[in-house]
Parts: sequence; structure tokens; C-alpha cells
Amino acid sequence: MKTSKIIAAAALSLLAAAGAQAETYEGVQAPVSTYSRAEVNAQAAEAARAANPYADGAAAGVAPAVASVRDRSAVSAEAFAAAHDSTQNLDRKAFVNSVIPAQYKIERTNTRQAGL
Repeated sequence: MKTSKIIAAAALSLLAAAGAQAETYEGVQAPVSTYSRAEVNAQAAEAARAANPYADGAAAGVAPAVASVRDRSAVSAEAFAAAHDSTQNLDRKAFVNSVIPAQYKIERTNTRQAGL
């Protein structure tokens, strides 16, 4: 019984070895090109200078400049006020009736700066 199992296993391993063959290596294939080296270099330089055709919105062109009707100093003052607002990081939905309590709106006039 053992001999028949060994023979069967050997037969299966021979079949598996015969079926698994590696592909042959044909070496580096010669390049097939009709362009000269100078033409390829010129095409590469042109492609490097061109816009990326695969970028998002590449076909959209240049966006027109938007002329603002607001004064630069007014925008700067608004940004300064928003940056110094003590409640800018508070979420109104976290409080009762979506109202930030008065104790959070206290204006602090003294500011600290790191001493170097």
C-alpha cells in the first residue's frame, strides 16, 4: 500500500514538473524607432515646456481675474477682527438653543506674548 502511494505521488510530481516550464529569456530587444537622437531630445524639451494635459482643468484655460468691489483695508480689518474673536473656535450647536453664553464673549484687552 505504501509503495503504491509513493509511486502515485512520484507520478503526480513528474506531471507537475513537466507542466511548469519557465519562459525563455530572449535578451534585450533592439529599439525600433524612426526618430534620431536629436529629434527625440527636441520632442522631450518641447513636452517639458508644455502644460500638463492630464492636470485638472487643463482644458479650461486661464481663469479671468476677479475684480473686487471691497476696499483692501476693509477686508484686512475684517480679517483682523475675525482672527481676534474669542469665540471663533466655538460651535454654536454645542450650546443650549444654539446661543454662545455671555461669559465666552468677554473681551480681553491684555494679551500675552512669548518672551525670548
